Amino acid sequence: MDWGRAKNVLIYAFLLLNLVLGYQLWNDLREQVNSNPDFTSLESNIQKAMDEKQIKVLAKIPSDAPELPKISYRFINGGQSKEVVELKAPVDSKLIYSPKELASALKTSLPDLGNYRYDEPASREGEFVLHPLVDGKWPLFKIDLSLFYSNQKIISYREQAIEISSLEGEKNQQVLSASKALGNLIENFLPEGSVVTEIELGYYGEVFNSDEHLPAAPSWRFILESGKEYYVQGISGDVISPNTEKAKE
Repeated sequence: MDWGRAKNVLIYAFLLLNLVLGYQLWNDLREQVNSNPDFTSLESNIQKAMDEKQIKVLAKIPSDAPELPKISYRFINGGQSKEVVELKAPVDSKLIYSPKELASALKTSLPDLGNYRYDEPASREGEFVLHPLVDGKWPLFKIDLSLFYSNQKIISYREQAIEISSLEGEKNQQVLSASKALGNLIENFLPEGSVVTEIELGYYGEVFNSDEHLPAAPSWRFILESGKEYYVQGISGDVISPNTEKAKE
């Protein structure tokens, strides 16, 4: 055996292993940094209030604050009905994580499913919850499409069918930043010990007994570890807690 050559091979192997491990460590650190909340976007008085009230924010605070318009929507085809419709052929529940495949599998029963997005925090045991998208991007919270599953198969659904349209003469407006909205909640609304786990921008819609067009405005959704939700209207800054159905200034 050529021990010199074998020694060189081992050295090169160890060097390669160190490079791989080093890259993996760097990649893990980068992902950790990217996933950690950036509290520098919060003003010093807000950070102080967080400490005093022992509030934790585990969700990443979005930095984008796009310009968006208010919109309107109306229920169609009995869209407010609570009727559950059985699927003729059950669908593998794994497809909920593959939107295109899910839309393809349910295109006969739910042809518009491609314009919905799965909402994991709103879902529960036996029920996947999805929301319609405004402009293909922003979820319309509180308007649900429920997919019911059992034994790893989606077996039925309940749909709040709606039609989304623009408001005449409505212009895009700058949405309140997530850090500003969060700051207001921390100072004035969140109870001590709250843990914020989800922050997402969408539109806030409600279910009313009406066939008329209903307004919806861009809103930040904040979900606590307890499951309680707060919505901050992105234009006016009003705070809504659906758990109490009370809007506050």
